[in-house]
Amino acid sequence: MHDPDGVRLQKVLAAAGLGSRRSCEELIATGRVTVDGSTVRELGVRVDPLRAVIHVDGLRVQLDTSMVTLALNKPLGVVSTMHDPDGRPSLAQFVADRSERLFHVGRLDAETEGLILLTNDGELANRLSHPSHGVPKTYLAHLDGRVPASLPARLKAGVELEDGVVTIDKFSVVQTTPQASLVEIVLHEGRNRVVRRIFEELGYPVTRLVRTQIGPVRLGDLRPGRTRVLGKTEVGSLMTRVGL
Repeated sequence: MHDPDGVRLQKVLAAAGLGSRRSCEELIATGRVTVDGSTVRELGVRVDPLRAVIHVDGLRVQLDTSMVTLALNKPLGVVSTMHDPDGRPSLAQFVADRSERLFHVGRLDAETEGLILLTNDGELANRLSHPSHGVPKTYLAHLDGRVPASLPARLKAGVELEDGVVTIDKFSVVQTTPQASLVEIVLHEGRNRVVRRIFEELGYPVTRLVRTQIGPVRLGDLRPGRTRVLGKTEVGSLMTRVGL
């Protein structure tokens, strides 16, 4: 892993925002840093920042400072494209001040609100979107009708749709009234309008749908139409989740 022409590892970590040079030396000395899969404890190790794969406490460190990943709270009525030929509101209007060429990760239909990721890291975008990595997504769904106590068991057994059975990772009832229910559902499916179709099939049409989380990234209190740059821990967690 040592590259005689490279940069000292503690300097690379400090430049990536992991702390002061001294604190990064402590990370190395205590065995919390790996380079290309091997634990490093020697302070004299040099690496190529453009090629080395570095993890700290199991999380990937993004060394390319030109890479950026954003969280956007997509408002109602916005299509999940960077440009819409029909002139409908698109994602581009919310990142018009960014110079990077951004890719959106996954889609939300125009009637669904909430978290969507945008990044200029093409490999990260491809892996997050690929179903083989099974990145979980969490939604809050407002349903028409009061759901019965038997619904979690029905969801756990799988729901048969026209394009195959859908399995649910987690489900919980947040609140109910005689006329409506608020539920949280977690699944790793990426099929079109899958959450709406699940509850339509079960007889509880969705009246409002908000995606609140993708993998480790939460929507939090981000307001509709606003973006924020993901922190290093969030990006590292995403990269680790998809094997980068």
